[in-house]
Amino acid sequence: MTGDLVSVFTASFVTFFVLIDALGVAPVFASLTAKGDARYRRNMAWRSILVATLIIFGFAFFGTWLLRQLHITIDAFRAAGGALLFLIALDMVFEKRTERRESRADEYLEEHEEPDDVSVFPIGIPMLAGPGSIATAMLFMSEAANWMTQAAVLAAIGINMLLCLIVFLIAGPLVKAMGDSVAGAITRIFGVILAALSVQLLIDGLQGAFASV
Repeated sequence: MTGDLVSVFTASFVTFFVLIDALGVAPVFASLTAKGDARYRRNMAWRSILVATLIIFGFAFFGTWLLRQLHITIDAFRAAGGALLFLIALDMVFEKRTERRESRADEYLEEHEEPDDVSVFPIGIPMLAGPGSIATAMLFMSEAANWMTQAAVLAAIGINMLLCLIVFLIAGPLVKAMGDSVAGAITRIFGVILAALSVQLLIDGLQGAFASV
């Protein structure tokens, strides 16, 4: 049982760590909060993490019920989730995801000259609690065999959110230390890992679907 819990926690943690990509979001967060003071940046960090955590946890808890209401099997959802994550992985490898984040940040800054609340949009949604992280939370929770494995999944999500908070709180000096080339390389590596995970999910979903026919 302990080995199963460790396996579930590890798989969940790695998937969310790669998917959320806190190091990739850090430059965007730094640019969106650059006009504010230290207190403003600290408040935005806490609030964005709170918003994203509530949204992901909400779908994690009620996602299985939603699937049942829509008559969607777990195998179909697993295959669809794998396909979605694969597309996100491709964007990460070719840095299209980073370009969209930066473009969204630039558009927001053009529309808001003074420091504004960026915790809900665009940081909380969709940069942290995006379609990929929401679907993954639903998938892992729907596959959990009991409350202990569910707790392992939630713990993995919670620790990732805590890591995001730490990264956001030190985003300014962290971005300067990393530089664009390092951040881009990390995002590409995460994309390759996510691609492998997504293909495995897709294969598992298709095998389960055909086995039940």
